[in-house]
Amino acid sequence: MAFRLQFRRYRLPLRHPVRTAHEVWTERAGLLLRLEDEQGGVGWGEVAPIPAFGTETVDLAESACRELGEAPSAETLDAIPAGLGCVRQAVVAARQDLAAGRSAEPAPLSGHSTPYRAVAALLPAGKAGLTQIEPKAEIGFRVFKWKVGVEPVADELALLDDVCARLPSGAKLRLDANGAWNRRQAEQWLERCAERPVEFLEQPCFAPASAGEAACRRADDTLRGLAADYPTPIALDESLVGDGDVERWLGMGWPGWFVVKPTLLGDTRHALQRLEAVKANVVFSSALETVVGARAALRTAFAWTGESKALGFGVWPLFADARFDGPAAAPYIRREDLACLNPETVWSALS
Repeated sequence: MAFRLQFRRYRLPLRHPVRTAHEVWTERAGLLLRLEDEQGGVGWGEVAPIPAFGTETVDLAESACRELGEAPSAETLDAIPAGLGCVRQAVVAARQDLAAGRSAEPAPLSGHSTPYRAVAALLPAGKAGLTQIEPKAEIGFRVFKWKVGVEPVADELALLDDVCARLPSGAKLRLDANGAWNRRQAEQWLERCAERPVEFLEQPCFAPASAGEAACRRADDTLRGLAADYPTPIALDESLVGDGDVERWLGMGWPGWFVVKPTLLGDTRHALQRLEAVKANVVFSSALETVVGARAALRTAFAWTGESKALGFGVWPLFADARFDGPAAAPYIRREDLACLNPETVWSALS
């Protein structure tokens, strides 16, 4: 079977800058894919890499899409190399879209799947996060994610109790360091988190592949040591950007959480089956993609039948042009909300 493949590159300004330990995001860049089969069916995918995590760049992804050609065969699409994980995932999503039909949702991996998922609200870094807790709590959010590792450790630690004090009763706080700290800095945070309503500390330490094998090994060993020494769970995020990463960490006996960004993880199917088999703590999260990638990622999240954790998709409104946003910010996303997301509108907006 031959397909017709089209793609369009985008560079979209964000409504407000997003500060992380890696950078200040003012825009998002990527590719939208349109895949048509011989029967005229259409499937959609999005390539939204984050090179700081270790993915391919947008330029490399665009070159790969050109090499696939306008009429790739199924065998050609199957042969996309593992080093192009974001391209692979976009193609997998488009082919799943074709197989399922636009409004159909995928069958759960096993058992049954609930019709809605709780959502964690994303708080901006620093003191700005304090101003967002109350309005988000008023509309029903009970899980909050605060970006840390952006300002000096002492300054952010001084704010932690203020953040916790503003949380509604029974709420949980997720801390996302984006790999900003060394071991001692991470230990300072974990010591402070022990008696506070912190659900987990996400990626306190990280070394990208470009730092070399020795640096990556040291970072992995640090994470494993921290997970063993402190009661607050640690979650992997930047450490999960390819098909083999989930298997590698499971093989090391990782006791913490897995933050899965389907957009970055290549072909997620085997990885999620393995995580489900061991009853891992899994959180599905946005990679700040457009509605096209969000639709595919959320379908993956709704197919998960393990224990349901609040989704890391409380990121919208994100883009200056609201046509590119995913579901409206709300404390829950329903399965039927996904049928209302229309990739054709976004594709047309880029023409």
